[in-house]
Amino acid sequence: MFLKYKPTHVIHLAAKVGGLFGNLSANLEFLRKNIAINDNVLAMAHKTGVQNVVSCLSTCIFPDKTTYPINETMVHNGPPHDSNYGYSYAKRLIDILNRGYNNEHGRNYTSIIPTNVFGPEDNFNIQQGHVLPGLIHKIYLAKLEGKPFTVWGTGKPRRQFIYSRDLARLIIWVLREYKETEPIILSVGEENEVSIKEAAEQVAIAMDFKEGFLFDTDKADGQYKKTADNTKLRKYLPEFQFTPFAQALKETCDWFVENYHRARK
Repeated sequence: MFLKYKPTHVIHLAAKVGGLFGNLSANLEFLRKNIAINDNVLAMAHKTGVQNVVSCLSTCIFPDKTTYPINETMVHNGPPHDSNYGYSYAKRLIDILNRGYNNEHGRNYTSIIPTNVFGPEDNFNIQQGHVLPGLIHKIYLAKLEGKPFTVWGTGKPRRQFIYSRDLARLIIWVLREYKETEPIILSVGEENEVSIKEAAEQVAIAMDFKEGFLFDTDKADGQYKKTADNTKLRKYLPEFQFTPFAQALKETCDWFVENYHRARK
């Protein structure tokens, strides 16, 4: 593909990804496949003369034992959470590869660290997908059956969610304007962090679901919080406007209902 299209800029989003329970069941597979993907993409980019690459990391790569909020300087400060160590270590190595290509070959390879991404065209698989698309799919089915839906875990863990359409705008900015090798966190502010319980309530409102929900506390919660500091982003883009969470959720839920038969699930 690199030889055919000869790109000058690359946005590297290719990965084997999954939610908490997908990672728990296959950490070795997540490690090996993502190491291979990342090494292949960056090696071919360099070999074919690509000067600018933006790769995508994740807040789950940060140390499990850390202080909050987390920032870009803390990626390698300790081991990640056991639930997704394979994916996390593979993603951390992108930062090391970027340093190598930039130091030894003068490339402009960098990475972004978005918080929990959601939006239209997401993976809505209940077993393998991330939390918001999984909740949307569960509520869709519960609404058809007229009964409550189940939230896995206690609902207490907290997350910052970023709408995929906001993230897309920020990625284009990074590709064109951001010149640092070090990663940059792309996230809403700390004040926009919500619990999984609050997220479930917001999805229910967006889908006009009134049957309530239960918690399956036998299921793992995963990492309790991953609060990210977006100070660096705000230094560059102080006026950037994120789509309000309720609006972004409504647009995502509407898309899923309208496209149920072709959505990934």
